[in-house]
Amino acid sequence: MTKEKFTPLAHEIFTLKQQLNAVILAHNYQVPEIQDVADFVGDSLGLAQQAAKTNADVIVFCGVHFMAETAKILNPNKIVVLPDKDAGCSLEESCPAPALAKLQATNPNFWTIAYINCSAAVKALCDVIVTSGNAEKIVNAAPKDRDLLFVPDENLGQWVMEQTGRPMTLWKGNCYAHVEFQREQVLAAKRQFPDAKIIVHPESLREVRELADAVCSTEKMITYCKTNSAKRFVIVTESGIIHRMQKECPDKEFLCAPVFNAMKLPTDGCRCSECKFMKMNTLEKVRDCMKNLAPRVELPPEIIQRARLPIERMLEISAR
Repeated sequence: MTKEKFTPLAHEIFTLKQQLNAVILAHNYQVPEIQDVADFVGDSLGLAQQAAKTNADVIVFCGVHFMAETAKILNPNKIVVLPDKDAGCSLEESCPAPALAKLQATNPNFWTIAYINCSAAVKALCDVIVTSGNAEKIVNAAPKDRDLLFVPDENLGQWVMEQTGRPMTLWKGNCYAHVEFQREQVLAAKRQFPDAKIIVHPESLREVRELADAVCSTEKMITYCKTNSAKRFVIVTESGIIHRMQKECPDKEFLCAPVFNAMKLPTDGCRCSECKFMKMNTLEKVRDCMKNLAPRVELPPEIIQRARLPIERMLEISAR
């Protein structure tokens, strides 16, 4: 989309961005109109990398709360705003810091690996952070003499164990939006679109991952679709990514595994699961958070100091 086609609201956001020396970061699951005004659209790893190197005075983080916290940890002296302060995450909620600390106390040899979908307080308790895009690489680099504890997504952790052969203790948490996808839905999509490649996010259930042509993070999904010769893809993850895929691969078709209702019937045709938290952000809220510089993400200095170490370790290992 060219800038001339943007709405007046989008132009207002561009003006505010210049006035504030702001950068707008958006996750792949954000609504299309937010993706279209963002300076960078990507997955959790890419967003963390962008946050780490930005020269902006204000970071507008269009995602969920733990992502904005990560940006604040990496930029303690910058203003970080989130369009909707209530944009949370079921994975983050599944792993409270006190409960993690209690489990860690049962084994002094634990080396704790935390998926980035967790609170700053949990990050502060961990040895290294991972994303779905780098988890395999980082687990392979983990100390061989330590007992690995992986939190909070058990499905991603299980997939990483399959890829690396490293045994890990898994926290019992999951992403509600990804576990909605079940084997029957993917099989139905395969029957309906036999020529399509099935691309699955590793937060999905094993029974779904086993049907995939590729299991990968959202960023690697886009790379796979760009480089694969297939013209049709069934995307098994949150629906927001379809917008970016269609923009970057206009000659290809992207479909979603159908979401079934309680009667085991398709809901409204070919529709992906949606994350209610990701969809809480709107273009109006982006404008308002820039005008008001609120809601701001603030963290205690001691949490920032401790949580920064495992994030920087992740970024360093990822860059190797």
